[in-house]
Amino acid sequence: MKNILLALTIAMASLPVMAAGPIADGERPLLMAGKHSLYQRVLSVPGARLASAPGGQARAEVVPFTAFYVYTRRQHEGREWLEVGSDRFGSRAGWLPGADSIEWNHGLTVAFRDPAGHDRVLLFKDSDSLRQLAGQTDLKTYQRLYGEAVQGKLSTDSPVVAIQPSGHIDIREDFYLVPIHRHEDVYLGSEKARLLQVSSVPLASAAPAIGKNEGGKRAYTAGLVFVIDSTLSMQPYIERTQQAVTTIFDTLGEADLLGQVNFGLVAYRDNLAAAPGLNYLVRTYVDLDEGRDAEGFMSRLKKLRDARVSSRDFIEDAYAGVKQAIEAVNWEGHDARYIVLVTDAGAREADDPLSSTGLDAESLRQMAQQKGVAIFVLHLLTDATMPDQGADAEQYRRLADFPGIGSLYYGVPTGDVQDFGKVLDALAGQITGQVRMASTNKQPPAPLPASDNAQLAELQARVEKLGYALRMRYLQQTEGGEVPSVFDAWLLDRDFRDPARATLDVRVLLTRDQLSDLSDVLTQVLEAAEDGLLSPQNFLGELQSLAATATRDPEQLGATTTTTAGAGTSLAELGFMREYIEDLPYTGEVMGLSLDDWQSWSTQQQIAFLNRLEEKVGYYRALHDHTDLWVSLDGGPISGDSVYPVELDQLP
Repeated sequence: MKNILLALTIAMASLPVMAAGPIADGERPLLMAGKHSLYQRVLSVPGARLASAPGGQARAEVVPFTAFYVYTRRQHEGREWLEVGSDRFGSRAGWLPGADSIEWNHGLTVAFRDPAGHDRVLLFKDSDSLRQLAGQTDLKTYQRLYGEAVQGKLSTDSPVVAIQPSGHIDIREDFYLVPIHRHEDVYLGSEKARLLQVSSVPLASAAPAIGKNEGGKRAYTAGLVFVIDSTLSMQPYIERTQQAVTTIFDTLGEADLLGQVNFGLVAYRDNLAAAPGLNYLVRTYVDLDEGRDAEGFMSRLKKLRDARVSSRDFIEDAYAGVKQAIEAVNWEGHDARYIVLVTDAGAREADDPLSSTGLDAESLRQMAQQKGVAIFVLHLLTDATMPDQGADAEQYRRLADFPGIGSLYYGVPTGDVQDFGKVLDALAGQITGQVRMASTNKQPPAPLPASDNAQLAELQARVEKLGYALRMRYLQQTEGGEVPSVFDAWLLDRDFRDPARATLDVRVLLTRDQLSDLSDVLTQVLEAAEDGLLSPQNFLGELQSLAATATRDPEQLGATTTTTAGAGTSLAELGFMREYIEDLPYTGEVMGLSLDDWQSWSTQQQIAFLNRLEEKVGYYRALHDHTDLWVSLDGGPISGDSVYPVELDQLP
C-alpha cells in the first residue's frame, strides 16, 4: 500500500461503550446526552497535541485518528479543552483542545465510489438547500449546480461548496477516514436516501515514484495474471493462451510499451487427497516481475501442461488459484490489475469438504476488490459439464462482478477453442490499447464496432468502462487531484440522476487486533450454537450484540458476549441493544433480524445463513494476514493497531 495518508474526515458525535464493571464516580467517562450506556469518544485530528492541563504546554503530537474517551469538558480562555483517556476505566492521557478533536458517534465510515459510473458527489453548505433539492427532485437546478461545480465556476452564493474530485480516490491505495456526524432520511423520487453531514481534514502526503515516462509522470502500467485450470483436457486452451500472449508482446513492442504490461501465470487443479495423481493443487509459474518480458514469460508458460489424470469430479478448486493470484502476486506499482480465470468446471464453494480456501465467491471478490483487482472469467461451457453449467455460471458471475461496472464473465459456448481465442484476443487488445492511451495521452478511440456477438459486445463495453475508470484514477494521482480544504458540508448518498445507484460504500474502521477479536468471538458463538449451548433466542442475541458492538465500539469486541471466557454479558441481556442500534445511519443484516424471522426460516435458509457467517470468519482471517492492506497511522510497521475500513456487509 502506498504511504499516502489522505483523510477526508467527517465531523461526528462521540463513540459509545457499554458500561462494564463498577467504576467509581468521577472515574467514568462522560455519557452521551440522553444515554445510559454509551460514553463520549473523540478522534484526534492530524497535528493534535496533548497537554498536562488546559492551556498547558503541548507535548508530542498524537497519532492521527487516535480514539479517546472524554472524561471532562472545560472552558479555558475562551477555548474548550477535553480531558481524555485511552480506556473507560479511569486512565487519563491528558488534555486535548476541542478544536483538535472530532466527536464520533459510531465506527461507521464511508468510502466514495468511483465516479466513472455516476455523477460526482456535490457537497452543500447546509442541509436545507440539499433537502429542498432532493425533496422537489429539481433536476434542472441540480444540472445547473453540477455543471458549475464541474467547471469550477461556483459563485459565492452557491449552496454547493465543493465537488468530489474527478479522479477516483481509492481507499485501498490512499487511506482516508470518513465518519458521519449527522444524518437525515429523505426520499429522492421513490428511492430512500440519506443526507450526511461531513467535514474534511486533509493530510499532507507524497506519492512514491514508480517509474517515470518521458513527461515526468510515472508510467501507466497494467498487470494481467492468468489463472488457468490445468486439469485433464485443458491443453488446447493453454496453447491458445500462449498464442494470445505472444500477440500482445508483439503489439507492445511495436508501440514501444514493453514493460508497461506485465503478465503472470497461476495454474490450479484440485484436492490432492481426492486425486493424488494431479501433482499439485496450485502453482505459480510466473509472477508479474518475471513476466515483464516476452522471453521470460513464454519460457515458463511453455512448461505448463494439463494433468495426466482426471480430478475427482466436475468441480475443481478454482478459488484456490484465484486466491493465490490475489495474495501471492506482487501487485504494487500496477495501475490496472486484472485476473483472467480460464476454466471448464465449477468451483468448490466454502462448504465443500474438499475446498482448500473456505471462501465463497463473494468473499473472494471482496479480497480482490481490496487489492484493486478486477476478475475476468472465461467459462468454457463444454458438453462434459452441461448439467451443472447454470449453477457454475452464476457463481462465476458473482466472482467477476466489479462495482459500478458489472460482471466481467463470458461463457464460451461448447467450449469452442476458436471462440475462446477471439474473446481472449479482444480482451487483451483492449487492455493494451488502454495502456497505450494512458501513456501517450491520446484521445479515446472511436466506439467499438457493432458485433453480432451480443455477449462479447457487452463484455467489451464493460472493459472499456473499467479501463476509463482506471485511467482517470491514474491521471488524478499523477497530475495532482486536489482534496478540498477543511470545511463542513452535507452530501447525498445516492446519485441524483439515478437514485437507485449509491455513491458511497459503508465501512467500519477496525484495527487488526479488533478484527482478530471479531473472528474469535464469532467462531465461539457459532461453535456454542452447533454444540447446542445456545437457544435460538440467545444465539440471535449473541450475534446482534457482536454486530452492534463492532459497529458502535470495536474496542469492546472481546467483552460483549456470554461465550467469551464466561466473563462477558451480552448487550441484549443488559438491555443496551436499543441504544447501540438507534441513531445508526446504516445497519447490517443481523441487527434487523428478529427471532420471528429466524424461526420462520426453513432449515435450508438457516443453514445458508450459518454458512455465510462461517465464510465471514474465513474472510477475516484472510484479511488479517494481508499486511499490505493495513494502514499504520503513525507511519510505523504494521501492527495490531494498524487499521482497515472493513465493508459493513462483511460484519456478522
